[in-house]
Order: sequence, then C-alpha cells, then structure tokens
Amino acid sequence: MSVSRASSRTYLRLSILSALGLLAVNTAMAATSENTSIDDSNLPQVELDEIIVTATRTPTKVSNVIAQTRVVNSKELKRYQGQTVMEVLRRQPGFSIKQDGGMGQSSNFYLRGYDSKRVLVLIDGVRYGSMSSGQPALSLLPADQIDRIEILYGASGSSIYGSDAMGGVIQVFTKGSNVEQTNFSVTAGVGSNDHYVYGAAAQFANEAGAKLSLSANRNQTKGITALENRSGNDKDDDGFESNNFALNTSISLTDTITIGATGLFSKSNTEFDNYSFGPGQNAEVDQENGAVSAFSQYENDKITVQLSTGQSSDKVDNKVGDEFETKQKQANLLSIYRLPTGQLQAGAEWLKQEVDVNDNTPSNNGNDSYKINDRTIKSGFLGYQLNKEAYDLQANVRFDDNSQFDSESTYSLGYAVKLAPSLRLGTSFATGYRAPSLNDLYIESAYYVPNENLKVEESKNLEVFIESNNALQTTRLTGFYSRVKNLISNEYDPSTFKYQATNIDQAELSGYSLTSDWQISNVLFGSQYTYTNAEELSGANKGKQLVYRPEHTGLVYIGYQAAEFDIRTEAEYVGRTYNVSDNSTFIDDYTLFNISGNYYVSPNLTWTSRINNITNVDYSTNESFGQYASRYNQDGTNFFTSLTYNWY
Repeated sequence: MSVSRASSRTYLRLSILSALGLLAVNTAMAATSENTSIDDSNLPQVELDEIIVTATRTPTKVSNVIAQTRVVNSKELKRYQGQTVMEVLRRQPGFSIKQDGGMGQSSNFYLRGYDSKRVLVLIDGVRYGSMSSGQPALSLLPADQIDRIEILYGASGSSIYGSDAMGGVIQVFTKGSNVEQTNFSVTAGVGSNDHYVYGAAAQFANEAGAKLSLSANRNQTKGITALENRSGNDKDDDGFESNNFALNTSISLTDTITIGATGLFSKSNTEFDNYSFGPGQNAEVDQENGAVSAFSQYENDKITVQLSTGQSSDKVDNKVGDEFETKQKQANLLSIYRLPTGQLQAGAEWLKQEVDVNDNTPSNNGNDSYKINDRTIKSGFLGYQLNKEAYDLQANVRFDDNSQFDSESTYSLGYAVKLAPSLRLGTSFATGYRAPSLNDLYIESAYYVPNENLKVEESKNLEVFIESNNALQTTRLTGFYSRVKNLISNEYDPSTFKYQATNIDQAELSGYSLTSDWQISNVLFGSQYTYTNAEELSGANKGKQLVYRPEHTGLVYIGYQAAEFDIRTEAEYVGRTYNVSDNSTFIDDYTLFNISGNYYVSPNLTWTSRINNITNVDYSTNESFGQYASRYNQDGTNFFTSLTYNWY
C-alpha cells in the first residue's frame, strides 16, 4: 500500500521556503538602508563566534572547530519557554523527530540519519539516557531549566566520549552556569490545551567568585489525544505534568582551585493511548529523570586538571506495564597541557551502567527479566589541538575496555585551512562505535527475545566543509559520509511472535548540510537545509531508505531586534518519510510556520510569546498503515505566552 500526495504540493512548499529566503534578504537590505543611523550598542546581538566546550572538551571558538557544531544559547532558549529540549532540537540543522502525540509523549529524534540511540547526550558532562530503551528522554527535560545546548555533529565525538556518539554529541548545561550578579526571577505562563507554567529562580554571586543558582518550575497541560480515530479511553486528551528543579554552584577556594556541583531533576506524569477500544483503566506513566555531578579543578597558565564524578537516572513506571530504572555512574579525570605550540589533552574515565526491571505484567512465558543487568567501561583518551591564524588541527584517540565486549579503539583527525581571513576549507575523518543496549542483549519478555550474539556497531566517517565567517554572517556547507557495519535493528520474528534485535550488515548515511545565519543592523535572517541519504546496503531491503529518516529537512527565518522588543518568524519543512523497511508506505511531508517574540515592558519585566503551526497544518511524525493502522496526532495552531519579572 502506498500513500502519496501530488508532487506539485511538495514543489509548492519548497517554493514557499525559497520565497521566504528571498524575502529575508530583501527585507534585510531595506532595513539596512533605512536604519544606517541607528546606534546598535543597546540592541541584543547575535553571537557569530561563540565558545563551545563539547567539541574538544576545552573552551574553543566555534570558528576554530573542525566538525560542524551548533550552540543554542540562553537568548535563543527564551523563545522556547514552556517547551522541552525536544522542541528545541527539532528546529536545529539536520534534526527530525518521531513523536507519539503531544508534549511529554514517547519520542525519538534523528540527526543526519542516526537515531537517538547513536547520539550521545550529556547533562553537564554526565551521560544521560535509558539503558533499557537506549534512548534519552529529552521530551521530558524543560527548556526553562537550561542555560545552553551544544551540538557536535558527526562521529568525531566517539574518540572523545566513546560509545553512542557515532552520530554526534548533545550536551545540555543546567541553568545558572554563567551567573554574573545576584538576581531573582519569577515566571508565569499560559497556553493552548490548558497549558500552564510557573516557576522561580534565584542566583547569587559575590566578589570572591562564589556562584549559586537554584530554580524550580511546574509545567502542565491537558494535552491532545495521541491517537487519531480512536474510541473509549483512547479518545480523550493525553495530559502531561512535570515538576523540575536545577542546581548549579561553584566556589573558588584559591586563585587556582575551584569546586562545584550541578543537578537537573524532572518528575513527570504522562497519559498515553494504549490501544484500548473499550472501557478500562487510562494508561499513564510516571517518570523520574535527571543528573547530578560534582567537580574540582586546578588551573594555572600551563595546565588544567579536573576531577569530576556524577550519576544520571532514568526511572519509568508504566502503570499498565513494567517498571524500569536505569543508573549511569561515572568518574572522569581530565588534564589539559598548554604547550608552546597547541595544547594536549589526556584523561581517564570509569563508567558503570545498570538497569533493573520490576515485572508488573507476568505472562505464561514467565517474568520479564535481564540475564545480565550491568556493565563497566574503563577508558583512556588523548587529544591534541592546534589553532593558528592560518589553519586549525585536531586529533583524538580513545581506548574503551567494555566488560561485555572486546576493547574498542576510536580515533579522529581533522584539518582546516584559511583560504582568506573569513573563508575556511576543511576535512575530518573519524571512526565510531556503539555497544548494544542491555535490552538488545539480555531482556526476556512477552514482547522481546534476547540476542546475546549481537555485534558492536562500527562506523567510518568522512566530513568536508567550506565556511565563511565575518561580522555580518556565518555560512557553512558541509558534506558528510558514514559507512556503518553491524547496524542494529529490531525485527519481528514470526516463529516466536516477538521482536529481536539483529545486525544489518551494511548501511550508508550520507548527504550535505547548508546553514547560513546573518545579522544586518536590526535584522536577523537565515536558513538551513539538510539532505540525508540513509540507505541499507545489504539484506532483503538493500537499496531502501532506513525508516523515519526524511531525505529533506529545512528551515528559514527572519527576525527584527530593537531595544524594546524582538520578533522572529520561521518556516520549518520536513520531507516525506518512509515508515516501513521495504519503503512501501510513507508519511507525508509538511511545512510549519511559527512566530515568537519578546517585549521588554521594563528593565525588570519581559513578556514572551510563541505561536506554532500558524496555518493549522494537519500532520503526523509517526503513523502506520494496514490492518493495525494508527496515526499519532501533532497539535494544530497553538500558542504559549508568559511574563518574567527580575529583581537585580
């Protein structure tokens, strides 16, 4: 069965994106001619050369990093008040999502064709994610509790952070990581579907360098019905509520020694549809997620030594299913040596991953259980970084000793040369790997068969780019190519009527990404487009696209900034997406128009608003066809508005 629309509709949407891009340029030029006399010193500014830590483990200018990166700073995060990290990521270059309904529902994201199991997520340096599903629950983390998000694209993160970073690394930094002065704030917001948010934050700083940030908020919504065309309990709205807390503190004991701690915690309840067509108990899930860390650091002009320890947790209590609890405990030692030419990084890491299951649904086949429910990884890594006026160089190598598998070594090498003061050309090569999750290997349940013979996924990755960066704009064209061996996929086993994780011999993930961000006087505008070819190279589906990886994604935006307000409009495009492995059916493409802005009522009071899906497009990111057809809803036109008051 195939589902399609007239190709002219796709062309129309692409034309809309192109037209908006041209409109952005024309508007910017007009604004420049009309406002050349305006003093920009008091206006909010776009930072075109920010500092990023994730790409190298040490603060580095984005313009000196080899791999493609993205920084979502605190100013940009203001546009996502009341939303989650997943909503932020879906609008970044190369990302797409698959979500089973509205806010808080089960979701997955894809980055350059790699799903979230193969993109490492860190919270303040601590690994975050479920050891059962293998996925991080980013749809539960509130954007309001976050200071910034750093994104490292590609597999160079494998040689820095180890397993799970084949597709990239996302690092979330808790609110308060850059406290400059003592202040207090309260926020209250309201939106569509009985969406309410309220919270408070307090930040303290003194002349001795001590900093403390505490914040808490409540996020709740009646939600939308997750499944379309259902009856009974599945016809009602599926609500979401969460209580969220963040802590960030540091103290300078001497001129060279600093200690600190961070924490991010979320406790939530999500209602969902359980395919119940008649009377019965509403399905819901309670979850507790978060990460805590502590560190001590010694730094002088020659060396930096940091010792850190932390733990993340992911607890899922399915009221109509089983209860899973994941813990990842880790300790890191990082040393940075500033050499006469460049700098050397060396370190070691200890990581223990464990998962427990409480079987609430025993069957005739016995209790759900793990044959083995933990593992330990011991690692060492070495890196060298050189940033010169004419060129940039980065090299890394890492060794991981996994208690369940043979040891793995990964490496990366990147080089970029400046062809002109604002023009760079570069390339990098990296190897990556991912160890199967504990679910893949050892879970025995009513739905899954374990597979202890699974092989470790391995990849070889090449990236080339050309980049222009000056006071007005940053534009980058990046080509990427990955050959993945032993890609793991869940397959249905008709002999047992269960699913089992199996290895796909070969897969190819390739494409290119174009990003361009501009600021001319008061006007900001830009665009992003990513083409992804995610193709199986072996087996029955050789030559077919991997499921839920759209070939085309893009976004264009234009905004205006003044001393009293700022506003931004955007158009987000996601191309058609295959949803079965033989590519016989697909999900339709869609284009969403959104608008957001801030009005600075006074130096202390800010009014923030956002309207999503202005044209009320009916779209889905997850649907199936045939006998067991289901279509998960996404919200139509919806809004959120809030007021924030600050005391300084």
